[in-house]
Amino acid sequence: MTAITKNTFSSLTPAQFAAIGNEFDAIRNRMRADLGERDAKYIRTMIKRQRQFEVAGRVMMMIPPVWPAGVAALSVSKILDNMEIGHNVMHGQYDWMGDPSLNSKNFEWDSADTSKNWKITHNYEHHTYTNVLNKDHDIGYGLLRMSTDQKWEPRFLANLPLTVLLHTFFQHFVAVQNLKLEEVMIYKTKTPAQLKEEFKPVWKKMRKQLAKDYVLFPLLAGPMAPMVFAGNVLANLARNVWACAVIFNGHFPEDVEQFPESVIENETRGQWYVRQLLGSANFSGGKLMHIMSGNLSFQIEHHLFPDIPAHRYAEIAPEVRAICDKHGLPYKTGSFASQTLSTWKRIAKLSLPSGKSGKVSPRMANEKAATPMALAA
Repeated sequence: MTAITKNTFSSLTPAQFAAIGNEFDAIRNRMRADLGERDAKYIRTMIKRQRQFEVAGRVMMMIPPVWPAGVAALSVSKILDNMEIGHNVMHGQYDWMGDPSLNSKNFEWDSADTSKNWKITHNYEHHTYTNVLNKDHDIGYGLLRMSTDQKWEPRFLANLPLTVLLHTFFQHFVAVQNLKLEEVMIYKTKTPAQLKEEFKPVWKKMRKQLAKDYVLFPLLAGPMAPMVFAGNVLANLARNVWACAVIFNGHFPEDVEQFPESVIENETRGQWYVRQLLGSANFSGGKLMHIMSGNLSFQIEHHLFPDIPAHRYAEIAPEVRAICDKHGLPYKTGSFASQTLSTWKRIAKLSLPSGKSGKVSPRMANEKAATPMALAA
């Protein structure tokens, strides 16, 4: 147990947790009340730029001298579609606009995962039970050991190669995440017949994506088909590796904590906010870094306010940090490189039975009778 963790959960009183909840609620309410034209203009501009990059990329990939530029442009398009547009729109950040094309219930993204499944595993499970062991499947995705509180099994010796595989095929691992393959392959708590039935809608979306990138566009390119096929492979790889790295850097550096299930018993709003803080990390960068990460470079702010347009996190961050300083709460941030190194060190250590990385917080004080909080839409 770290000194920070011990201090956080043993010294914060119910009144302090309530004050923290009120202060973060005030930020959220002020931001929600201020949503308007600049937010609408921002997301529509992002969609316009994403489409421009996609068209430019697909055209340039058919012209040998500029093929590398075409691959780069299509990679940017796919990253913007997934990170800054799809992820944020499906969080309901733009539902208030009344635009059916930007409503979280209708939106579908350029990814192998269905929006319906993603909203279950991410919007509900992950954002409600952030970093709670046995509740948040994002802790290791059923593949990796990410906490000492996860019982070590021989399969975790493959932590590092499986992490490489996860980065390489990230969109497809996300697509099958809600199937919880480990329940069939390892723990035998689900039958192959159940898995087959659950896989049907996933495969329908997955084969549509595969056909688009690896059959339709190569055929349209005629004699340039091999170049277009290879370009699509590389663009998807770039998107997968980048998206996975961004997400890992926000959730798995060594000082980011996981929690036992007892932490959510009678959890108050203030306690929910504190759990988000301790279970998240930011990484620094310029405006381009923030846009390309879907502003998940501000993972702390995203976990606190998942339904606030993500481009607002940069202006919210100083207020969040001030509240942390006021109440003695850690605000975990660092460069992209340092967070990446810390994350991979954690993964390596926890591949072994003696791995000591991965902190689990003790149960929060819960003297206050309240219902569990779930802010994700």
